Amino acid sequence: MAALGICFIVNISLGSVLIPLEETFNALLGKPTQTESWYYIIWNYRIPKGLTAILVGGGLALSGLLMQTLFRNPLAGPFVLGISSGASLGAAVLIMGTSLFSGILAWELASDISMALAASIGSFLVLLVVISVASKVRDTMALLIIGLMFGSITAAIVSVLSYFSNAERLQQFIFWSFGSLGNLTWQQLTLLFAIVFIGIILSILSIKPLNTLLLGERYAQSMGINIKKSRYSIILATGLLAGSITAFAGPIAFVGLAVPHLARQIFDTSNHKVLVPAALICGAILMLLCDILAQLPSSAKVLPINAITSILGAPVVIWLLVRKRKMVF
Repeated sequence: MAALGICFIVNISLGSVLIPLEETFNALLGKPTQTESWYYIIWNYRIPKGLTAILVGGGLALSGLLMQTLFRNPLAGPFVLGISSGASLGAAVLIMGTSLFSGILAWELASDISMALAASIGSFLVLLVVISVASKVRDTMALLIIGLMFGSITAAIVSVLSYFSNAERLQQFIFWSFGSLGNLTWQQLTLLFAIVFIGIILSILSIKPLNTLLLGERYAQSMGINIKKSRYSIILATGLLAGSITAFAGPIAFVGLAVPHLARQIFDTSNHKVLVPAALICGAILMLLCDILAQLPSSAKVLPINAITSILGAPVVIWLLVRKRKMVF
């Protein structure tokens, strides 16, 4: 927790406008700063961005942990069920659909709220389909394959929309797909926090089923676990976490796949009583560090957060796996 606090302070201290560390603490404590604009920048841009990084990193890491345990697959992540792909499809229809159906669709693209709403609808619709399929499929691996197929279908539709879209709309969608942590207002951040909090609560309630599922579904049933109910709960938690984060911050890769492995290697355990909070904290710290690196010093330009997460995280995971010489799962 101390590392998380330090990373948060460093994160909000850096940016295109140079603000002394002492003035940053003054703003955090509600004290006046030398320049009124510094106070405004910290409270209306940097603190929301830092809190968004914590929610995004922790939520994606936790959803990745849930998927890896449910499918007992170290390569599973929050995107395997196609929920994030559904969010991307919603955003693509909003941005590029007007080019394909010029007179039929007349949605306004200027508002960030409309983008989040479209992405949320897309992820929610895919989540409903996945839950309905889960009620008819007994084999968990079959559900994984179906989820991947949903992802392929949505990616194909996005490709068709991209093909017929004009250059301006296509560029807008590409920039959205880079991911961003700095576009949320306090109202949007509050809504994201509420959804992520519900996903965390569902994950905590699923700790016992998650631990038993590591030894197989038959063992879980012998321990009195309702497999169907547990699967619904885990899928719903993942959908809320990954879907809402993608809707508000864009598709951010790598974190959900890698951080659960980092948590297992660091804490050397498969017990989800430890892994759930560990994934939340490790994911939040990693995302804060990535956001720090993405912000070019004394520049208004910010590097794509997707690129930074992979550049920073991949070597760390490789180093840990080589050092430990085995994967705890």
